[in-house]
Amino acid sequence: MTHYGIMQWVDLARDVAVEGEGAAMREHLAAGCVECSRLAAFCESLARVCHGMALREAPDAVVRRARAICPGRIAERPKRAFRIPVELIFDSFLVPAPAGLRASWQVGWQALYRAGNCSLDVRIEPDLRSSRAALIGQVSNHVTPEVEMAGVPVCLRSGKQVVAETRSNRFGEFQLEYEQQRKLQLCVYLDGGSRCIVAPLRKIAVEKPGAGKWDVANGNSPKDAEKNS
Repeated sequence: MTHYGIMQWVDLARDVAVEGEGAAMREHLAAGCVECSRLAAFCESLARVCHGMALREAPDAVVRRARAICPGRIAERPKRAFRIPVELIFDSFLVPAPAGLRASWQVGWQALYRAGNCSLDVRIEPDLRSSRAALIGQVSNHVTPEVEMAGVPVCLRSGKQVVAETRSNRFGEFQLEYEQQRKLQLCVYLDGGSRCIVAPLRKIAVEKPGAGKWDVANGNSPKDAEKNS
C-alpha cells in the first residue's frame, strides 16, 4: 500500500492539494490505512489551530517581548533619509546633587532631545536582576502639538544590527525591551522614513543601596561604566 507524506496531508488539510491527488488521498483513508489516518488527523487539527490563531491579534506587549528576545536583524535603511540634527536638552546624570547631599542612588536615566520641530523624551529603566533594560519614550511635535505621532517606526540599533523595534501609539509613546550593550542608538523615522532622528543612549550600571558593591548590569566595573557612558 502506498502512503502519503506529511507535506501532502498538510496541503489536503489546507485545501491546496494537487488536483486529483486529494480524491486519491481520501480514498486511501477510506481503505483503512491507520498510519495515514493518524497523520491526516494531526494535520487537520494543526490547520484548525493555525486558522484560529490567525484570527486573533497578538497583544502589543507580547509582540514587543518577542521582538526583544529574537535575534536582531540588519537594519533596513530608508533611501535618502535625512538625518535631523539632535540637541541634548536634559540629561538626568548631569543634574547637580541637592545641597548638602554627598551622593544619591539613581536607578535609570532620563533624557530629552530636540530635533527640528520634534522633541524626544527617553527614559531607561534597567532590570536589577539581569543585564536587560526597558526603554520608555515619547516623540512629539513641540511646534504644532496637535500633530498626531501615531505609528512612527522606532528601532534600537547597535551598529548595523537592530536590537529591538516597535511603533508609537497615537500619543507618540513607545516602549522597547533589550539587552544592554555598547554604542546603542535610538532611531525614530519620520515622514515615511525620509527623515530620521538618531539619539545616542547611555549604558547603565546599577548600584544596589546598602550592598556595599556594584551590581553592574552590563558586566563592567563602575569605572568602566563611567567611561562607556
